Amino acid sequence: MEREKLWTKAFTATSIVNFVLMLSMYLLLVTMAGYAMETYGSTTSMGGFVASVFIIGALIGRLYAGKKITQIGAKRILLIGIFIFIIMSFIYYMAIGVYGLIVVRVVQGIGLGFATTATGTIVSQVIPQSRNGEGISYFSISIVLSAAIGPLIGIELVQTLGYTSIFIFSTIIGLISLLLALPLQVPVIEADESTEKGRGSILNQLFEKNAIPISIVLLIVALGYAGILSFITSYAEEIGLAEVGGFFFLVYAVVVLLTRPFTGKLMDLKGANIISYPGLLLFAAGMLLLAIANSVFLFLLSAVLIGLGYGNFQSCTQAIAIKLTPIERMGLANSTYFIFLDFALGIGPLLLGFIEPVLGYRGMYGGLVVVILVGLVFYYILHGRKDAELLEIEK
Repeated sequence: MEREKLWTKAFTATSIVNFVLMLSMYLLLVTMAGYAMETYGSTTSMGGFVASVFIIGALIGRLYAGKKITQIGAKRILLIGIFIFIIMSFIYYMAIGVYGLIVVRVVQGIGLGFATTATGTIVSQVIPQSRNGEGISYFSISIVLSAAIGPLIGIELVQTLGYTSIFIFSTIIGLISLLLALPLQVPVIEADESTEKGRGSILNQLFEKNAIPISIVLLIVALGYAGILSFITSYAEEIGLAEVGGFFFLVYAVVVLLTRPFTGKLMDLKGANIISYPGLLLFAAGMLLLAIANSVFLFLLSAVLIGLGYGNFQSCTQAIAIKLTPIERMGLANSTYFIFLDFALGIGPLLLGFIEPVLGYRGMYGGLVVVILVGLVFYYILHGRKDAELLEIEK
């Protein structure tokens, strides 16, 4: 029997749009603190706030977009988000002061929150149900690639051409995404009245209840990854491996790129548990190895294990959130999922920043092993014990 087609024009174009927008986000994320300090003489803490405040905007955008997608359509939300992103990219060229820069970062974050909630929803709607895990795995590669490549491009542009070059690059990226998004043919999903009952509830308007349990699991587990995102460079310097600190994410990205297509197919055939349980154990093992690493080999081996573990668990949980949700509520499911993820990645560094001075980096990473294992227990309680039953229903 011929398999349903996955690589349609809509799936491919939407994945590329998501990649280029996220690429620009990561590019700006690693360069804006330096720009604020050099251009406007801001303090280090204010520079860091200028960079990270973008995430607050993205959260606001996701909250609004998630509840509006069913009403006005995913494509319209996508185009609105891209337009906001492009307009804010032009404002970077102006001398607006550090507080003006904060406003621009928040508004541009809202635009990205709109756009990426829409891309996740569109992809969820065009992926054949029988290839859901595989499709989400391929789509989420766009995020992994952008996170690996974006910072490298940003740093290189600033060092060779100056800060104006990153704003030009960001503007071009926005225009490319607009050209790709305009001809997109997106399914029109009519809301089912039976699933829309109770939408008067504020909570029900902002979150998809079916996606909340697995999103809670992701929030717990992603706290571990937040510790890597924020502190891996400083940790590498402390243990005398500064020269290979930057290779951690490159190794992580390569492992994810090589394994996600296979793990996605395996999830479609055997269910989520076959990916999630080994993934969480590998993530915990990788974190433990990172905590005791004293050589280049162990340091990069931990990146391999974390890529195999967290890298595949993350796409698996997104596929679960979508599978459990009625098609007309997929926009809300995607925004719910990424709100929990963004919250974990945003609050994680703050919480761990209080723990690290007490335990040190090694103690902090060792403690995160326990957090990941707690996440495994929550996974079993909130989803894992029901997964086989859900797989039988799908068949």
